[in-house]
This record gives sequence, C-alpha cells and structure tokens, in this order.
Amino acid sequence: MTQTQALTILKTGANVFLTGEPGAGKTYTINDYVQYLREHEIEVAITASTGIAATHIGGMTIHSWSGIGIKNNLSAYDLDKIASTEYVSKRIKKAKVLVIDEVSMLSPQTLSMVEAVCREVKQSHEPFGGIQVVLVGDFFQLPPIMKNIQTPVEDLFNNDGSIPRFAYDSPAWSKAKFLTCYLTDQYRQSDNDFLAVLQAIRGNSFEEWHLEQIQKRVVEPKDLPTRKAPKLFSHNVHVDRVNDEMLGKLNTESEIFQMDGQGKSALVEALKKGCLSPETLCLKVGAQVMCTKNSPREGFVNGTLGEVIAFETGTRLPVVRLRDGRRVTIEKMDWNVEENGAIKARIKQVPLRLAWAITIHKSQGMSLDEAIMDLRSVFEYGQGYVALSRVRTLDGLHLLGFNERVFQVHPDVLEKDISFRQSSVDAEDYFADMSESEVKKMQTDFILASGGNLQTVKVAKATADFAPKKKKGDTTNETLTFWQEGKDIKTIAKIRQLTTGTILSHLEKLADLGEIKNEDFARIVPEKIKKVLPIIAKAFSKTKKGGLTPVFKSLKGKYSYDELRLARLFLGKN
Repeated sequence: MTQTQALTILKTGANVFLTGEPGAGKTYTINDYVQYLREHEIEVAITASTGIAATHIGGMTIHSWSGIGIKNNLSAYDLDKIASTEYVSKRIKKAKVLVIDEVSMLSPQTLSMVEAVCREVKQSHEPFGGIQVVLVGDFFQLPPIMKNIQTPVEDLFNNDGSIPRFAYDSPAWSKAKFLTCYLTDQYRQSDNDFLAVLQAIRGNSFEEWHLEQIQKRVVEPKDLPTRKAPKLFSHNVHVDRVNDEMLGKLNTESEIFQMDGQGKSALVEALKKGCLSPETLCLKVGAQVMCTKNSPREGFVNGTLGEVIAFETGTRLPVVRLRDGRRVTIEKMDWNVEENGAIKARIKQVPLRLAWAITIHKSQGMSLDEAIMDLRSVFEYGQGYVALSRVRTLDGLHLLGFNERVFQVHPDVLEKDISFRQSSVDAEDYFADMSESEVKKMQTDFILASGGNLQTVKVAKATADFAPKKKKGDTTNETLTFWQEGKDIKTIAKIRQLTTGTILSHLEKLADLGEIKNEDFARIVPEKIKKVLPIIAKAFSKTKKGGLTPVFKSLKGKYSYDELRLARLFLGKN
C-alpha cells in the first residue's frame, strides 16, 4: 500500500494499524495525517509506547496520557479514580483521534487498560469510547518488556491462563476492528543486496547467500574504519563503558551543559527520561557526537554524526564538524509535550550525545550512514533486525561479531505478519472498489462527526508562555529536510508526490537563499554532465542571467533542460 492510499483510509475515521518495514515512511505518513487533522480543527492526541519514541514525535507516553502510569492492571477503583482525575478526563474527552507510536513495544495489557479508560471517560460502550485510534509500528522490531503481570479485573483481559505478549493479542485490538495499512515502498535502504538481506530476515527465508553478505561485513578490531562511526551494543553497560573511556582519553578541557526544564514536573521528568541527550552533557574537543534532533535550518537530523572541534568564545556552545565537512555551532533546542495546541512541558539542552557507542534500543527510529555493531550479545527477537536496519547500505555496516539470534524474528510475529499483509490488501481492494464520491463522503462525515471544520484553517499555535515561536514551514522547506537526509531528486519527488521539475525548482530557490551550497549539488549531477561542465559553464557565461533556453540552443539540444538545471545548480548562477 502506498502512503497516499493509507492517508485516504485514515481520513475516513477508521481505526488503523499503520505498519511497514523500517524506512517505509510510517512517520512521514502519520505526520501528514496529523497535519490534516489540525488543519480541520480535529483534536488529536499524539502518544507513544516509550519516552524515547514520545520525544521523537513531540507527544507524551500513552501511559501518561491515559493516566494509567506504571500500572500493570486496573481495579474497578483504579478505573474510577483515573476517570475522575480532571486533567486526564479533560484531555480524553477532547480527543477525537488517538495516535500511539511504536506499538510493537506496547503490551496487550496496556492497550486494554487504555481502551477501558477511554470508554469510562467517554461514558461509551464503543471501543476506545468512539475515538479513532491509529496504531503505528512494526512488530518485527523491539517487543515490549515483560513485567510481572497480576490477574486483571474482570472483563479487562482474556483469562485463559496464558500471558499474551503483543498488543494485537489484546481483546481491545479485536474490538476496535483495526484496518491494516501495510506500507510497501522503501525510502531508507538504497542497496538492493542489503534490502534483500533485511527482507530475508523479516520473511524467515534467511539462507546461505544472505549469510555470506553479512559475513563479508565482519571485521577485526584492528581493521575498523578510520572514520569514527558509532558503535551499537545490545547492553547499556557496554555503551557507557566505551563512551566514558573514550572521553577520558581526550586531553582537552571539559565543557558541561545542563538540561533546563519548565512545566509540570512529572511531564518534565518524562521528557528527560526519553530524551536522547543526557541531562548533564559533558563534551571535549575531539569528542565524537551524534545529533539527537532535527534542524532543517542548520542541516542536521537525528542521527547525524560529527566531532566537536571547538567551543564558541562567550557562549561556549560546541562547534561540530559534521561528516560532510560542514562546521555547525550547536545551540540548545527544545523538546516539548503539547496537548490541544498548548505546551505543557519543555526541556532545553544541546541536542548532542556522545556517539562512540549507543544501544540498539536507543537507535530505533534513527537512520545512519555508517555504524560499527557488536551483535554477539543480542538476546531478544528483533534486536538484530533493528540494529541492521539502521544503516542504509552494506558498505556502511561493520560487524565485530554476531550470534544466531540476530537473524531470528519472533515466530508469532512471523505468522501474524502474513495476516497483516493480507488484511492490507483487502483494505486496499475495498476502498479501490468505492467511488471517489463515496470515499469523500466518508471523509466529510468524519470531519463533521469529530466537530471539525470542513474548510482548511491555519494550525493553531502553542499557547504556553514559554512556547517557542515556530516558523511556518512551506513546501520548499519540506524538500530541504529530505535533501538534508541525503535523498536524491527522484526519491524526494516520489515521497512528496511532486514532479522532479518541481523539486528542482525548490532546490534552485534554496540555493538562492543560501540554504544549500552549490558544491553540495555534486552528488546529484550525472557523470556525463560532470565530464562536460567546462563546456556548459562557457555556454552559461555567454548568456544573460543564466537563462536555460539560449544554452540549450547553443549546445544544439545535446543535454536536456533538467540536466542543464543540475549543471547550473552546481556551477552557480552567473
């Protein structure tokens, strides 16, 4: 299923399970849907199963949002107390759509408790109290951590003596009748051999050829790349040891950056716990670091690697040389919890963490150009798959070792995935058989039933006193974000469902604004054009204002207009 087809279904108000392989565009799709809801003034609650995932999406954990906290079960008293809590009741009553990200790490007990709370607050017998629920995630990735489960209240869980593990095992899942939208396009991995390996792990069809591709990437410690790629480990103790040891070896002065927090203390603490940047960040010149947040303006994203090369005089902010050679001063940035357009809590920290090493768990959701992995201690289904799928190509993968568990996925998930794929095909066929007017009516009815506005309106700004002012993003800035992620023109056009000509226009505008340097366009200029750049440059020098048509004619049509535009981007306009 494509992103467009999934959005069409989401807009009808159906309960949806949005899934797909890593890099299939789940986050991009859900962000599009959230934007659509806000433009139509429909209240949407954005949550995630873990604090780390919640900070990525600017929401709160589903445990905090629903008021269940750390509970493993609910008594009748607990349920009544939560529903009577004013701030919990208020936000659930307002919500018309509930998004839960990283659902693979959500236990079935938690999903059932959330469903029960929603029904109780809404005073409705409908699943989740009639709220549209959108679950986002991939069950082949990290599963929920199993805790001691006590016997739940009557009617809350199945009581067959077994302890289910995955969210889809919850009775709440079947009650809600989720439609599956299984995204099938791939936007992260561009290496076909590597993609085949990942798909083989996912399909339990891992064979000798796939193993050979992985074995080729095993290196001895003495042969590790000289470029400083992050190391991924399965346990925190290994990560902390490596980072502390490497920082201690640097004979430079330390600079300490302390995290600031504002808002409700419980939410601030949740943000701190989920933030990839530490509460106390110690840096030195020479430290290998990883950016922990996206900054389109400065040209880095969550996962961008670099090295601290200096500290600014006065502010003492770190100056980082990114892997592409650019020098960027990293200023403090915000992580917020928003609710109904208002910021309830905010933390502020330099968006960096030491990056000699990182855990597989914290790498989930990242895209890395290169990584060194020690997968010899992988112990959980999905850990190896998550680690391997962080990098874009086999060339970017350097393995210190691995065990058999790396290539294993949970057998229950493997079986369930077959039904998810078929359910997605069924949903796709069902909506394909409907007329455009029928689908549009369903979407209109959902807007009206949700108390929304049929006309598109500007998204309401956050109202907290300490809310940062946000620049309204435009279509050009969206293209810039994808460009900075390393995507080429065709990929950006496909994701954004625009023509390559439109994307070229965006890049030209960004070059004029100085957002992209002319030399950065070298990676998209075809080799055949690079060979004749002096000829093309001479032709441009003879025209006024760098016009394309005179150049096209003077070169007798040997090169297309798009090829000439690419050359002009690289050369810079006269």
